[in-house]
Amino acid sequence: MTAYALAHVHSVEFGPDIVEYLERVDATLEPFGGRFLVHGGEVEAVEGSWGPDLIVIEFPDREAVRAWYDSPAYQEILALRTRHMVADVIIAQGVPAGYRGADALKH
Repeated sequence: MTAYALAHVHSVEFGPDIVEYLERVDATLEPFGGRFLVHGGEVEAVEGSWGPDLIVIEFPDREAVRAWYDSPAYQEILALRTRHMVADVIIAQGVPAGYRGADALKH
C-alpha cells in the first residue's frame, strides 16, 4: 500500500548545503520508487496555521520509505538539510483504492 514521507517545513536557511541537497536528493529516491508529489509552492491554510512549505514524497509502500530514509545514500546528504532547515518529518501510510471516510469507524 502506498506510503508517504511528509515534511512540514517551518524555515530554511538557503545556501550551498541546501543547493547540494536538492541536487542530490532525487538520485536517493529513485532506487526506492520515490517521487515528489508536492515540493513547496503556495500553501493556503483554510483551517489553523501552516508554515511556508509542504513536501510530500510518494513511495510504493512503508518499507520503501524506511529503506530510502535509512539508506546510506540518503543518510550521506541528510545533514545538508537538517543543519539548515527546521521541519517536522513524518511517514504516513496511504489508504487502499475505494477507501471512504466511514471506513475509519471499522477500527
